[in-house]
Amino acid sequence: MNWITALVICTSALGFSQKQELKSAAKALKSGDTAAASQALATVEGQIENADDKLKAQYYFLQGQSTAADTSLPAQEKAAMAYVKVMEVEKKSGNKKFSADASKKLQLLRENLVKEAIKDQKKEAYSDAAEKLYLGYKTNKRDTSYLYFAASNAINAKDYDKALEYYNELVALDFNGVETEYLATKKEDGKPESFPSKELRDFSVKTGSHIKPEDKVSESKKSEITKNIALIYISQGKDEEALKAMEAAKKANPTDPSLLQAEADMYYKLGNIEKYKELMEQIVANDPNNPDLFYNLGVSASKLGDNEKAKEYYLKTLELKPNYSSAQLNLASLILNGEKELVEQMNALGTTSADYKKYDALKAKRMDIYREAVPYLEGSLESNPDNIEVVRTLMNIFYQLDDSKADSMKNKLKALEGGN
Repeated sequence: MNWITALVICTSALGFSQKQELKSAAKALKSGDTAAASQALATVEGQIENADDKLKAQYYFLQGQSTAADTSLPAQEKAAMAYVKVMEVEKKSGNKKFSADASKKLQLLRENLVKEAIKDQKKEAYSDAAEKLYLGYKTNKRDTSYLYFAASNAINAKDYDKALEYYNELVALDFNGVETEYLATKKEDGKPESFPSKELRDFSVKTGSHIKPEDKVSESKKSEITKNIALIYISQGKDEEALKAMEAAKKANPTDPSLLQAEADMYYKLGNIEKYKELMEQIVANDPNNPDLFYNLGVSASKLGDNEKAKEYYLKTLELKPNYSSAQLNLASLILNGEKELVEQMNALGTTSADYKKYDALKAKRMDIYREAVPYLEGSLESNPDNIEVVRTLMNIFYQLDDSKADSMKNKLKALEGGN
């Protein structure tokens, strides 16, 4: 029986040693000495899995605190996962000594990750932003929005392998990104206000401070995710996987019109412009009053080299939405493209009387092209008055037409270029 007694004594000594080191770590953290705390924790790291749950929870809580002082992402991840471990251990044991504080510190850490990710986005460090947001997701997998935004940043970083990994995880989770915003109008100033919960919004309406409660539901992001998965496969030369991804999405959401748009975009990327055009026309048939659809058809027709059809689509776009600036610009560009052939013909003429007559006739046609393009350029400028290229183009056209507007465009261009 002596060996049993010796084992009990040894185990007790081990527990006492762990307690002492954890006590030292806690004392060091209180004084701000994270290095000493980390050193004390390191001495019991290899034994902590055999400790009781109370010591385990304390160890991971102290580890989270000591590691969080290091702002590097690996250290932040270690700290976050330590806080998660605290809550897992205490949930299993039924003890809640450190869980509340661990939860608060984890939330602060996650909020800081988002702040840093936003900074990364602003300086276009998208890969760093993606890593931070993915860590935010790993620390609380119920918050799938972190994973969605991590994927979006991976796309911007052109890290398509990582983006595909994140998107496939979102698909496996059946993520749709649909959110409900709870709104009500403030009686005092008549402005809409957003509330963090339906209960708080309804209470404010009940007390009379707000009126006109409204629930605003965002659109599903499933089609966007499916589209990006397919486009990533296309960029990787995996056309078959792209088509399978789209077919699976259509089976799951057969009535989703945005998926048809995504499928059209996929065929466009694959170079099958005819199929793209066919699908776009199908979409238009389902939604004949949507100017964006006619604009996209104009773009695809232009890519096919069918400029007359493209002009037809752009004109339909402007019929539905007269101030559609992009359609105005594209239409003006198509019209002005007709100038190139005329100029080539003019330059090829000789100096005979017949050539001079041909030159004058071609020049008249050229002026007609300018006159046809002007209203669309001017319309675009109304929507975007600071577009330097449109101002410069109009100035040059007005000079060619001997139009007095040329001087005003010249002055506007000078002002936009800073007076140079």
